[in-house]
Amino acid sequence: MACYMPIRLVIPAFLLTFWFALSCVAAGTLSGRVVAVSDGDTLTLLTADKQQVKVRLAEIDTPEKRQPFGSRSRQALADKVFGKDVTVVVREKDRYGRTVGRIYLDGRDINAELVAEGYAWVYRQYAKDQRLFQLEDEARALKRGLWALPEADRQPPWEWRRAQKSASEPTRDSQGPFVCGRKQYCSQMSSCEEARFYLNTCGLRRLDVDGDGVPCESLCR
Repeated sequence: MACYMPIRLVIPAFLLTFWFALSCVAAGTLSGRVVAVSDGDTLTLLTADKQQVKVRLAEIDTPEKRQPFGSRSRQALADKVFGKDVTVVVREKDRYGRTVGRIYLDGRDINAELVAEGYAWVYRQYAKDQRLFQLEDEARALKRGLWALPEADRQPPWEWRRAQKSASEPTRDSQGPFVCGRKQYCSQMSSCEEARFYLNTCGLRRLDVDGDGVPCESLCR
């Protein structure tokens, strides 16, 4: 990210230098060495002043540790950046206090690489870079990384987390016997009524593959 020094009249050189440094910080860049990789989209940066900063990679989401391909996504990120000096283009702080940003190493966009190689999903809720969607489409078409898994194992991480939360806080259908969190796939559904409950009440969007509002079409057609 470039920083530009505007022209100021009758200001000592040392003050201009100080202002320029502040403007670069305000622009949102952070540099340091990667000293830990928690999972496929989270790492710890050690800055020059020996501060440890937890960084969440922006606009992407990788399989959780207990999901299929979770350990491989983590290893992919570690192979790319662990022990190396990187630059973070900071976007924001998330609700967990982590710095959210794009990671760059020697001019390489690490976030984009993880998507292109099939180690990460584009995080629909937060993604702004349309190029990432193109990279994901290419990875899916070529069956790279997680896209080579059986469809049943390719659950978006945000849906998996939602299902885990539902499982820990069961929601029962007041009109029937169904409970959120107990099932995740069409193959587990016993009826169209049950599939509709999981889609509409529990928010299990993966049941509606083509987005037409009808879940598990083998049951509901």
